[in-house]
Amino acid sequence: MNSESSATRRRPALGTALAALTLIAGACSQLPAADLAHFPAPAVDQAPATAKGKQTAVLSGGCFWCAEAVFEQLAGVSDVTSGYTGGTADQAHYEMVGSGKTNHAESIRIAFDPAKITYGTILKVFFSVAHDPTTKDRQGPDWGRQYRSAIWFKDAEQEKIARAYIQQLTAAKTFGAPIVTEVSPLKTFYPAEDYHQHYVTNHPSNPYVLANSIPKLEKLKKAYPELLKRK
Repeated sequence: MNSESSATRRRPALGTALAALTLIAGACSQLPAADLAHFPAPAVDQAPATAKGKQTAVLSGGCFWCAEAVFEQLAGVSDVTSGYTGGTADQAHYEMVGSGKTNHAESIRIAFDPAKITYGTILKVFFSVAHDPTTKDRQGPDWGRQYRSAIWFKDAEQEKIARAYIQQLTAAKTFGAPIVTEVSPLKTFYPAEDYHQHYVTNHPSNPYVLANSIPKLEKLKKAYPELLKRK
């Protein structure tokens, strides 16, 4: 299976520039209705590390193409891998996950330097830019359990930060609807097929990317320029 056939099968072909523009407008309207200028920072977070190191965060927020592209822009993030986690089968690949029978979610694994960006800051971008945490088992045009909102914690500290932040955002009524993000322990993360990695970078003119990924990147650049990597 090649990347072109996969993209066509998973994302319906748009056919015309007008259709692409229509989807762009729709995608923008489905992003979280929150005031990014006053979006709360996590009250509970890890202390910035005093020395360089490497930690990982695993998140699910709809299509991994979009989420991967957002977090690749952040200073302190060294690598983002698209993949699958949270399922019941002892293996995962695109066809299997797409069937919805294994309960895997499209996910990303973020490698980051805690001296440059904290886990809480990563969650802030996750909730405010990368996806809409109020839509259950759906993000934009994609629906099913594989597109659910979830945080997969690797230790007690990550769990504490994630749960506290959700409580904080809920208490502040940051969104106009309840947050449905699941918080679960990380088990096995399966990297996705090679053609899914860095998809937005490799296919910037793909209609799905134009309609769903690019608006999120523009939103990130406008909302948090101080978090971006320097070119």
